[in-house]
Amino acid sequence: MIDQYDDLQTNVVEADGKTHIERVQDCTPIAELCKRDHVEGNHGSSDMKLAARIPNVIVEKYCNDNKISFREFMGNREHVRRVLNDPSLSHFRVWPGRV
Repeated sequence: MIDQYDDLQTNVVEADGKTHIERVQDCTPIAELCKRDHVEGNHGSSDMKLAARIPNVIVEKYCNDNKISFREFMGNREHVRRVLNDPSLSHFRVWPGRV
């Protein structure tokens, strides 16, 4: 699940004659919700596991780093698996199994 919270901000920054677009999101509430759901056993059903809640900024960064579109990210399970199984993003996992 890609979580969409209202705290996602887009800033336009001008520096050294260049314009940069910066996306900022406080991911702490998402991580706390994931931890709470994990502890409470809210892992979804056997048919549909809730593996994680991935903040928008993380998906956007992955897409930018891998030079792919959001459509390609969502259409290719391998990209999603890489994000979900990334140990550095484990605090966004709800269900601990491998995807």
